[in-house]
Amino acid sequence: MDALRSLGRVIVAFWILSHLSLLAYSSFLQDLQILNAERRIDLSSHIVKVFLTLKVENTGASPVSEVLLAFPPTQVDHIASLKAALTVGKKKKKSYVPLEVNPTDLPDAPNQTKYFSISLLNPLNAGETATFEVLYILTHSLEPFPAEINQAESQLVYFRDSAIILSPYYIKQQTTFIRTPSTKVESFTRVESTNRAGTEIKYGPYKDRPAYSYSPVIVHFENNKPFAVVEELVREVEISHWGNLQITEHYKLSHAGARHKGVFSRVEYQSRPSSGGISSFKHLLARLPPRVHSVFYRDEIGNISSSHLRVDYLKSDLEIEPRYPLFGGWKATFVIGYGLPLEDFLFESPDGRRYLNFTFGCPLAETVVDKLIIKVVLPEGSKDPSAVVPFSVKQHLETKYSYLDVAGRTVVVLEKENVVPEHNSPFQVYYSFNPIFMLAEPLMLVSTFFFVFMASIAYLHIDFSICKTSS
Repeated sequence: MDALRSLGRVIVAFWILSHLSLLAYSSFLQDLQILNAERRIDLSSHIVKVFLTLKVENTGASPVSEVLLAFPPTQVDHIASLKAALTVGKKKKKSYVPLEVNPTDLPDAPNQTKYFSISLLNPLNAGETATFEVLYILTHSLEPFPAEINQAESQLVYFRDSAIILSPYYIKQQTTFIRTPSTKVESFTRVESTNRAGTEIKYGPYKDRPAYSYSPVIVHFENNKPFAVVEELVREVEISHWGNLQITEHYKLSHAGARHKGVFSRVEYQSRPSSGGISSFKHLLARLPPRVHSVFYRDEIGNISSSHLRVDYLKSDLEIEPRYPLFGGWKATFVIGYGLPLEDFLFESPDGRRYLNFTFGCPLAETVVDKLIIKVVLPEGSKDPSAVVPFSVKQHLETKYSYLDVAGRTVVVLEKENVVPEHNSPFQVYYSFNPIFMLAEPLMLVSTFFFVFMASIAYLHIDFSICKTSS
């Protein structure tokens, strides 16, 4: 009986705590309102960029330390990057203070809404306002329709969203702008306050909208930009303390647009490039670091000579061209490799450790990488490796054996999915290294040469002895 009473007290306490947390969340959401919201959606590429400006006011009595962003569950999985900044000053004196953004959960979220929390550096006091700039990137958010086209057809795609910004707060005024690549728009949803001018569709302004308002819209338009998607990119960065950094990148590239149907005509493709395969692509631009050398580009067949390298003191542009143009659904695999001077990327930290400073992401412009694996191969004898990346990645260690290695080389492996050009940020790999290990390979070479030389002398001695006895 006492056990049942204790269990009952626990259940009552849990019920009270859960309801108190719900009341706290409800009060927290009611303390904020959005005075003005402006959203601009850029559909000029297959990578969708959304710029959101929010002017927020604290109408409650207590300070607020975070602002929530809401997204429908079907859109969250396509968010590759999400950044937020606080706007300080006005016009020419305006500056931006980056803020931390993290996914968060709210109890009893309506329609499985997903949330991200913007953490404020200083709490927003009662009656104060603040303006935030938000940028988020969506991948695989354009749906080809029709799903299959022939060589002469243009590529049409669907984009789905809401004319009204999804938010857990009351919004006094809001406007949404959608920009398409061209004026060729097949159709778009018309709701209250819809206007179109050139390549821009405007929804709003809408006033006094309650929290979680939603008005679905669909835009059907032409987009013939290359839908270049790297299904998997494996990049190996090998450090040699003898002065070189060797990069080898293995690509599995595909065209993620409308699938090609029918027969491919090379004659039509070359004679009418503006209409015979307008949605295909035959070359890509790889932006490499400056001072590259020993550049190669090959596939399973061998070296591909249809590439052009332009090098200056700021950057190196490698224009690569697959053996055949890529249409929707087609794929290509190839390898890019190059060397770099070690002094440009390897440094020493104040605590005596060495660290590699290199760029994360994919060097191919306007490309989505479904899965990126970076392997940093440290010199033999390196200890205590650690990686510092400006966003969340999966990390683990491996061991690689190469020529003249005894104990093997430590490999720091970094993995990330859904990578876009905004992820091209520097990252660091720290490690400890005793310079005495630099003598390992030369000693191994000398030892090998010595043993081969002594074996040769012994063989010649035995051979001469046999010849003398038999005579």
